[in-house]
Amino acid sequence: MRYDKCRKGSRGRTATESRMVKLRYTPFFFIFCFSLLHCAKLARQNSVQSMMTQGGLRPGYVGDKACIRCHQTEGLSYLHTSHHLTSQWADKASVLGNFLNGSNILIIHDPAAKNGEPGLYFKMEQKDGRYYETAVTGWPPDLERRSEPIDIVIGSGVRGLTYLYWDEDRLYELPVSYWKAGHRWINSPGYEDGTANFSRPVTPRCMECHAAYLQPLFSDPLMNAYNKDSFVPGIACETCHGPGQKHLSKQMAGLGAKGDGTILNPAEFPRERQMDLCALCHNGVQREEIAPAFSYVPGEPLSQYFRPLPASSEEHPDVHGDQIGLLEKSRCYRESKTMTCSTCHDVHAPEKTAAFYSQRCLQCHAWQSCGKAKVLGAKIRQNCTTCHMPVEPTQVIVSKTAGKEIRAMMRNHWIKIYP
Repeated sequence: MRYDKCRKGSRGRTATESRMVKLRYTPFFFIFCFSLLHCAKLARQNSVQSMMTQGGLRPGYVGDKACIRCHQTEGLSYLHTSHHLTSQWADKASVLGNFLNGSNILIIHDPAAKNGEPGLYFKMEQKDGRYYETAVTGWPPDLERRSEPIDIVIGSGVRGLTYLYWDEDRLYELPVSYWKAGHRWINSPGYEDGTANFSRPVTPRCMECHAAYLQPLFSDPLMNAYNKDSFVPGIACETCHGPGQKHLSKQMAGLGAKGDGTILNPAEFPRERQMDLCALCHNGVQREEIAPAFSYVPGEPLSQYFRPLPASSEEHPDVHGDQIGLLEKSRCYRESKTMTCSTCHDVHAPEKTAAFYSQRCLQCHAWQSCGKAKVLGAKIRQNCTTCHMPVEPTQVIVSKTAGKEIRAMMRNHWIKIYP
């Protein structure tokens, strides 16, 4: 017997039988491998689709979480910025203010006072996992109450917070806001003191500067009806970088390349377009809109979306919301070909101290040349902005609460020598 032809394998098979087994299972092996590759492809597609839902219902948008997967340094830092926190869903972390008994009351008119006017006070409450504002008015024991929930938080909390509530698909501002200075409750800015007004509508143009997206149900810019499910809180990555679906799909497929045109980089915009991007929300209200809210595309001229109204002739314009207009008046800006908001501000990082921004000034200016240098010495290097960009009260964000006036303080971006 020729032993080599019928030699048994380790599992009792002849060499011929082993070859036949291999041939029999080879097609299944290739099918298995193909299935794995197909499943991996489907997984990538499903992952992209899942990320797209994070961008709300806005076509082409994928949301911040998708960006952070690859851009962790910028993305994780950005989560702590005022831009990102400028609107949030109401919860324990986002709703500021004291809701404990004794500290949760804002008295406008004391019903005990014998002046003939009905009493009015507001009570901020937490119950059933939600937060509420309740207005109580009248003369005891005949009191009327109205209570509405806090659904959305507006503001980063640096100066304070304003609260919004839904009435079906209509969005309204609540009458009481939180003010950080003194950690107190105040009438929401612009509200008439002595009233309990729950009917101030929140328009799309307002939300455009406090949210990444909220889909209006009507074209009328004064309507306050929205698709509630479309709300994407905070200013998002794609607000400045444009829709990310194409970019994400290419990256997930391993086909992405730097500069392939699937995502926008504002740092590469011409100076005018960089300024337009910031001016969308930081150029005041002296303009007429000619395109719907949430339609602006980064890199396009802002003049396609707004028609400027005649410039204010005020010698000292208000400091609120017109940082771009004030900066453009500055000699620093007019004599530079490259200065933009990003010269001083890192949009991906939380705001720094005034001393930090003074160092930006010293990149062009010698501190010894300042007229105050001989008096103050080297410590003046920490105070450029204190003198040349002073913090001033705004005439726009004003709360009149129980007969007292409260104004927001904001830094003037008109860089110059002040008296």
